[in-house]
Amino acid sequence: MVAGADSIEDLDVIRHGGMRRLFTGLRAPSTCGSWLRGFTHGHVRQLSSVASEAVVRLAGRVPSLLAGVEGLAFLDIDAKIKETYGRGKQGSGFAYNGVRGLNHLIATLSSPVCAPVILTARLRGGNCDSRRGAASMITEAIGLARRAGATGVIVVRADSAFFTGPIIAAIRRAGAYFSVTAQKNAAV
Repeated sequence: MVAGADSIEDLDVIRHGGMRRLFTGLRAPSTCGSWLRGFTHGHVRQLSSVASEAVVRLAGRVPSLLAGVEGLAFLDIDAKIKETYGRGKQGSGFAYNGVRGLNHLIATLSSPVCAPVILTARLRGGNCDSRRGAASMITEAIGLARRAGATGVIVVRADSAFFTGPIIAAIRRAGAYFSVTAQKNAAV
């Protein structure tokens, strides 16, 4: 992606120049898939750290990217299911909506005058609860937002899936405000 690729077909940009002389036809860039499958949780966290640092530095060099976050910043967190096909996809499972897929958690930062920018993301098993890992991710995202220039009020916004004591406590410990939809049930 750094070299301009936006799909698996574009991985041709990283092939060595002699490939066309050695082989006829198109050779699949399977080394990329093998490389990605070799990632451990530690590798993923290291890559996430690099991506986070890139966003912080980009915000420092391009002030319009996160314009207005120094006054009022919105940190939105949401979980989504990405449908997968076939049983062989590692980590996929049947989610709450009956769809086989992978479950990802994303935190974005915006202000009243700028578009959302993805601060951090995590991929979880398809059958996990939306709240799994959300408290630690919100704490991380608030820290990243501060590093990226959100020095004023931060409001964490989330849907009812994130209406839990540990998540609200994590937001308050990090010094942010929250707007989380309350679940509608007898206990509440």
